[in-house]
Amino acid sequence: MFNGSESIATFLIVFAAVGILTWGYNRAKAYGKLGILAWLQSVVLMSPWLLFFGLFALGIYLNLVGILFLLLASVGGYIWLGRKLRAEGQDEILQQKAAERLKTEAEKAEAEKENKNTVTDNEQAASLELVPIPDEDLSKIKDIFSIDTFFATETISYQEGAIFRGNLRSDPEKAHASLTQKLEAQLGTKYRLFLVESPEEKPVVVVLPSTNDPQTTTLAQKNLALILAIATFVTSLEASGLLLGFDLFSDFSKYQEAIPLSLGIWTVLIGHEIGHWVVAKRYNIRLSLPFFIPSWQIGSFGAITRFESLLPHRTALFDISFAGVAVGGIISLLLLMVGMVLSHPGSLFQLPTEYFQASILVGTLAKVIFGSALHQTIVDVHPLVVVGWLGLVITALNLLPAGQLDGGRIVHAIYGRKIARRTTVGTLIILGIVSLANPGNSVPLYWAVLILLLQRDLERPALNELTEPDDTRAAWGLLVLFLMLATLIPLSPSLAGRLGIGG
Repeated sequence: MFNGSESIATFLIVFAAVGILTWGYNRAKAYGKLGILAWLQSVVLMSPWLLFFGLFALGIYLNLVGILFLLLASVGGYIWLGRKLRAEGQDEILQQKAAERLKTEAEKAEAEKENKNTVTDNEQAASLELVPIPDEDLSKIKDIFSIDTFFATETISYQEGAIFRGNLRSDPEKAHASLTQKLEAQLGTKYRLFLVESPEEKPVVVVLPSTNDPQTTTLAQKNLALILAIATFVTSLEASGLLLGFDLFSDFSKYQEAIPLSLGIWTVLIGHEIGHWVVAKRYNIRLSLPFFIPSWQIGSFGAITRFESLLPHRTALFDISFAGVAVGGIISLLLLMVGMVLSHPGSLFQLPTEYFQASILVGTLAKVIFGSALHQTIVDVHPLVVVGWLGLVITALNLLPAGQLDGGRIVHAIYGRKIARRTTVGTLIILGIVSLANPGNSVPLYWAVLILLLQRDLERPALNELTEPDDTRAAWGLLVLFLMLATLIPLSPSLAGRLGIGG
């Protein structure tokens, strides 16, 4: 039977899963049958992983054939639902276009009349309020709007630019591309056009001077990045030395023994940053130098990297953020699995088998590869096991759904700014609770402070903030967030004992 803490943890996980699925359904049903089909696609892709880890938590272990069957069934269901979604989408598009044509004709006369009165009044008010955009430029900006893209009905002064309220008459992606092209034809690169959602959840256009673009890294910031990189190199050596049983600062002559493990950690860190850089280059997005975060416990907590260019859309935000954690995670997972395969009696590290209770994901892989060896009190492991495990922890911590962490950026890209703000607050609350419940572990408190001071703010809006990433990206995002939980959530000693993990 489950003990108290185990029951509470299981209940919380189930409650969170049901809550997420219910929230997704409520969000999808507003879009009718198309929304429900899209929601079902996400559920189908998540089901094998939820079922696998759920059964594992209950002590039921699936073999490789069962896992492959679940994956194949999931892919087949996803493809079938995709066909249904496309078929329903075609009918929906035809009906929508017919309704929009009738609505456009009915609104056209009224909108033009309202525009003449409202915009004229707003122009007079703007003159009295000294709109920062020069009148000549403002007049040219208003000329870019049309009945088939975005029909502007109101102009509001905003910072050094202006907000245009009105009616979006086209697909957000097409409308933004058309408006941007017209704006550049009129005024070159003097202004940037953002298509975003207002607090009332209605599309609005914001035009700001290009002088508000993200600034490049200053010399002082570059020096800080260099100092942090050196500090992280030192802490990675120190963490490696502690793993090997000595304190580097007490006996620095042993630094050569710590270098191999330290290089393994840096392989994960550099792979993570290369993933960001390669995809950012594809989108022609500039990234700042990585500001590495040193850590005595595990060598490093990853790096903070800023965007030095405006993002074209939320898909770019997702792809760049996802690429880093995907590369870092894959490298870490490969190192972990290769290390487990290479482990043998007499390997360099001797770990108590209880250590494998610290992670559902690592414990699962250890059960598959080590098998009955986990019944013993001590298991000999190859150094790559430790490096891969540390890499997974670093990747998982960066996947916390908060602020400008990769996890926060992924949530922002998939679900928008409102949900990203809520997950940021929720993450901080959970980290605070974990810190109070386990005062001996300083990592949760460290991350709560780090997020609160440096990473709590969301990324600035993309130029086209309305168009969401496609369902495939949403599914991948949910998958990595789920694997983050599987990496950080431990098994209870009693459950792990019944599964054969621990002496």
